Amino acid sequence: MRRLSDDEIEQALTSSQWAREGDSIVRELKLPDFAAAVALVNQVRGDGEDVNHHPDILVHGWNRVRLTLSTHSEGGLTQADIDLARGIDGLGAG
Repeated sequence: MRRLSDDEIEQALTSSQWAREGDSIVRELKLPDFAAAVALVNQVRGDGEDVNHHPDILVHGWNRVRLTLSTHSEGGLTQADIDLARGIDGLGAG
């Protein structure tokens, strides 16, 4: 899978809640409580397993989840990251 160009990344993130940070995209979510944060993590885990592409996940505070996507084997962002981000967005989170 090839790395996306800067223009492709910018276009993919238009009207998105994801933000680019270097060679990754990130999204910070605030959930109603800790249980909801953990439930989201489990949903994201399932989506990641389904496509064999896994985000870095940080649960912090008591109700915040930070997701980071990058294709480590390619050293940057690929279509797999954009696709998984869209799938996560489809969960209706945050």
